[in-house]
Amino acid sequence: MAHEIKIPSVGESITSATLGAWHKVEGAYVRAGEVLLTIETDKITTELESDRDGFLHHLAAVGDELAIGAPVASIEEGEAPASSVEAPVKNEAGTVSAGAEDNEVKATPVARKIAKGEGIDLTSLSGTGAGGKITKADVLDAANDQSGAKEKTVVAEAVVIAADLSGKQTTRRKMSPLRRKIATHLVNAQHNAAILTTFNECDMTAIMDLRKRVQDDFVARHGVKLGFMSFFIKAVVDALQAVPSVNGRIEGDEVVENHFYDIGVAVGTDKGLMVPVIRDCDQKSFATIEKDIVEYANKAREGKISLGDLQGGVFTITNGGIYGSLLSTPILNPPQSGILGMHSIQQRPVALNGQVVIRPMMYLALSYDHRLVDGKEAVTFLVRVKDCLENPERIMLGT
Repeated sequence: MAHEIKIPSVGESITSATLGAWHKVEGAYVRAGEVLLTIETDKITTELESDRDGFLHHLAAVGDELAIGAPVASIEEGEAPASSVEAPVKNEAGTVSAGAEDNEVKATPVARKIAKGEGIDLTSLSGTGAGGKITKADVLDAANDQSGAKEKTVVAEAVVIAADLSGKQTTRRKMSPLRRKIATHLVNAQHNAAILTTFNECDMTAIMDLRKRVQDDFVARHGVKLGFMSFFIKAVVDALQAVPSVNGRIEGDEVVENHFYDIGVAVGTDKGLMVPVIRDCDQKSFATIEKDIVEYANKAREGKISLGDLQGGVFTITNGGIYGSLLSTPILNPPQSGILGMHSIQQRPVALNGQVVIRPMMYLALSYDHRLVDGKEAVTFLVRVKDCLENPERIMLGT
């Protein structure tokens, strides 16, 4: 009996998903709980597992866009495949072999069983066992190579290399759902808000000295490093409390002011930018925030971010400095009214108490929706962030 695997619902606003990759080849025997495929939506990437044992049949190809609820695969229930279609016989050396089709192949019974389920021709393999016998490991390696080759073939078919009108070679590929969503999101942000950016610079000496003094003890106690981002999140929370208009949004002809502090932290992945949200940052310790950041970063890289992880933020922080950016004008993350851009730390000469000294400096950029936030409020907000970072005892003691 065949059982269909359908595209699951992954959010109210999501109506379709794209088949990103197959993890099991056509006709393979799969077990309940094994990952079959990866699907991508315009917001998240997720894996689908088998809910039963049986033979897998593909109903879609990599790159196909499927509606929520559409079948993507089927599993034909049945027992694990026998080691051979014909009864095994023993040759002169006492090695079990199949019938006429591969009676010259030396292989263990387990290797034959796996090869049958994966559709692998034993005559094409070289055995690494005693006397050249094909082992379980040999067949599993071949199955992995076969799966990878099929995926590469599908990907190659989705990429078109051709010459343009001038005769120069170009590569054309379909935009992923996530990239399409990012493009639409950014364009809408600029069309629907009056975005303005204000700048300042921050002396990072105090934070760097503090981290150096307490880092070893912090790691020993909490199991994570004390990074810069937790300081920035705490500074932003302090500034949002001081300038509440930045912690709001426009909905139609109404202004909605938030009284909670769920801060989004932009994370770059191979598939694009994601902004997981750290909840209730005003109530969390530095250690808890750092653990949340590490957990989200790992989930983003593994493609396991859920839709709920990305929703509900009131403000966003993005760190272009990790890529070497000196200065930028970040784009709002609607419907939020503010986003803070961090940048690379550079040793620069600055005037301090009438003397020129070298200090680790970072440019800060606050982009905001000028429809809701006035220039005075934006500057006040950014100066408050700067003060908190240059005097970290303020955010640690709540002063």
